[in-house]
Amino acid sequence: MFKSIQYRLIAYTLLLVVLAAASSVLIMQKQWAGSVLCGILVVFCLNNMWRHYKRFNQNILFLLNALDNGDYSFHFSESSMSRREKELNAMLNRIKEILTNARKEVIENEKFLSLIVESVSTGIVIVDEYWHVQTVNRSALDLLGLPVFTHLNQLSGVNENFPTLFKKMKAGDNFQITIPNEREEMQVSLRLSEIKLKEHKIKIITLNNIGSELETKEMESWVRLIRVMTHEIMNSIAPITSLSETLLTLHHQPQEDSESSDSLRNNTIEAFETIHSTARGLLSFVESYRKFTAVPKPEVLSFSIRSLLDKAVRLEEQVMTQRNISLEIEPVNEDVTMAADEKLIFQVLVNLIKNAVEAIPEAGGELLLRYGYQPSGRSYIEVCNSGDPIPADVLPHIFIPFFTTKENGNGIGLSVSRYIMRLHGGKLLHSTSPEGMTVFTVVG
Repeated sequence: MFKSIQYRLIAYTLLLVVLAAASSVLIMQKQWAGSVLCGILVVFCLNNMWRHYKRFNQNILFLLNALDNGDYSFHFSESSMSRREKELNAMLNRIKEILTNARKEVIENEKFLSLIVESVSTGIVIVDEYWHVQTVNRSALDLLGLPVFTHLNQLSGVNENFPTLFKKMKAGDNFQITIPNEREEMQVSLRLSEIKLKEHKIKIITLNNIGSELETKEMESWVRLIRVMTHEIMNSIAPITSLSETLLTLHHQPQEDSESSDSLRNNTIEAFETIHSTARGLLSFVESYRKFTAVPKPEVLSFSIRSLLDKAVRLEEQVMTQRNISLEIEPVNEDVTMAADEKLIFQVLVNLIKNAVEAIPEAGGELLLRYGYQPSGRSYIEVCNSGDPIPADVLPHIFIPFFTTKENGNGIGLSVSRYIMRLHGGKLLHSTSPEGMTVFTVVG
C-alpha cells in the first residue's frame, strides 16, 4: 500500500519536472499558449498531490485521536472512491481491527487477574507512592475489618501504630501483627514487594492469617506429647498394679504367725494397698487423657442444630433447675443445619454447656444458646453464660491440654473440643459479648 502511494508521488513528481521543463522551453520559444497549458497542468498536478497528501494525513490523525480516546467504533469507508483511497482505508481498518483485538485480550486478562485476586485467601493491598490504595481484595478487607480501604491512614482505626508500620516496610520485609475482631485476635503475617510501572513505584502488601496454622501445629505437638506420656506411664504403672495385686493376694492368705508377724503383715498390707490405690488412680488419670488422642475420624453428615441442642440441654436440665439458671435458645436463621460428625459435635456441645452451667454462680444466672449462619455461609453455635468472665491470666491457657483451674478437673474438655473442631476444618473460639457474657463459638 505504501509502495503504491510512493510510486504515485514519484509519478506526479516526474510529471511536474517534465511539465516545468516543457514550460521553460515553450517560454524561450515564445509559444505562450503551450506554456500556459503546461502551467495549468503543473497546478493540477500540485493540487492533486496536496489533496491526496491531506486526505492521507487526515485519516491517520483521525485514527490516532480515536485510539487515544479509547474509541474503537469508527470505520473508514471502502466504497465510492479511488482504488488508492480504498487501499488506504482498508489498511487503516485493518490496523484498527488488530488494536481492537489486542485491547479485548488485555481486558480479558485484567478480568481474569481480578478474579484470581478476589478468589485467593491471601489478602492483597496495592498502594502507590502516596499511600493511596489502588487495589484491595475481599480477603484483605475481611482481615483488616474495614468495609472500604482507600488510604493507608485508615489503618489507624484498626491500630494506631499500623499506618506507620506499613509505611516503614521495605521490599522483602516480613512482619507478624495481631488484628483483633469481635470474636478473636488473629495472627497475621505481612510481606511487601515493589514493582515499577510507568516510572512510578507500586507497593504490593500481602496479608496471611497464620493463626489457624499456628494452632494446628500447637495441637499436633500436644497430641504427640500425650501419646508419648501415655505410653511411658502405662508401661510403668501396669507392672506395679499387677505386682501389688499379687502381693495382696498372698498376704491375705491365712497363716499362723506371732503377734509381731501379724503387725508386720498388717503394715505391709497397708503399704501395698496404698501402692495399689495410687496405681489405680494413676491409671484412671492416664485413661482420661487418652481420650484426647482417641478422637475418631469424623463421619460427616448433615443434621439439625436445634435438635442436637435440645439433646445436649436435656442432660443439664436438672442442674440448671437446681441452680436457678434460665435458658434461652435463640435461632438467628431458620432450619439451620451443620455438615459434621453429629456424635463429636454433641460431645463438644455437652462439654461447653456443662462448663457454662458450672461458671454461673449458685444464685442463678442466664444461659443463652444462639445459632445460625455466618455471612460466609458456615453454620455456628454460640454458648453464652452470665457467669464471671475468665480471668485475664487464665485466658491464654484455656485451650492447652491438662490446664485446669477446677479442683476435680482434668483439663482436657476444651482441648478435646477444639481438636474435634479442627478435625472438621472448623473453629472453637472464645469471646466476650457486649453485654459482658462469656461466649464460646463453634464454627462448623
